[in-house]
Amino acid sequence: MGIFSRLKTLISANVNSAIGKAEKPEKMLNQLIIEMNEQLIESKKAVAMAIADEKKLEREKDNQLNQAKEWERKAMLAVTSGKDDLAKEALLRKQEYDNAGAEYLKQWQAQKASVDQLKESLRELQNKIDEAQRKKNLLIARAKRAEAQQKIQDTISSVSGNQSAFEAFDRMSAKVDEMEAMADASKELQDLSNDSNLERKFKELEKSDTSADLLLLELKEKMKALPEK
Repeated sequence: MGIFSRLKTLISANVNSAIGKAEKPEKMLNQLIIEMNEQLIESKKAVAMAIADEKKLEREKDNQLNQAKEWERKAMLAVTSGKDDLAKEALLRKQEYDNAGAEYLKQWQAQKASVDQLKESLRELQNKIDEAQRKKNLLIARAKRAEAQQKIQDTISSVSGNQSAFEAFDRMSAKVDEMEAMADASKELQDLSNDSNLERKFKELEKSDTSADLLLLELKEKMKALPEK
């Protein structure tokens, strides 16, 4: 099971390194999926080698047992031919192959058990990578939402902490109010000035008309006083 322990250590190291560098989540997650798949390929190669070793042990085990059967057959043939000495030698050879076959059997069984565990771990790893792939987009969306929220909070904190900006804004607002008041006052004064000029003109006109009437009356009176010709 050492392959998967090394895989776990390697991926953990890469994760910690990526997180430590504070990389963008999308980039980091995509890179992690790539690394997981690369390690999955390497693990499959290692498992394939373990399976090949298992098959090799199985073939050797079968070969040893077949050789034992073959020497047993020869021993029977020797007995049938009345050659007990030859039969004994054949039986001793059969025993050697039996012993070797029994040893290969134990090794093959152990290797097979190990391969079965490796296959199960490989399936587990494949499932986890598939799950990580499915979750990747969701994690990226959550990360982007969190990043946007953090930016908003940073902006709020920055603005809240900068009281001079608010004070300047309030002063500018007051200045605009003052400018509007001055404009209104100027307009009111202008209106008053216009009204005053108009009244003065009418008074002068009235005064002018009155003087003319008086002069006309004086002229008529003067003409009446003159002797008739």
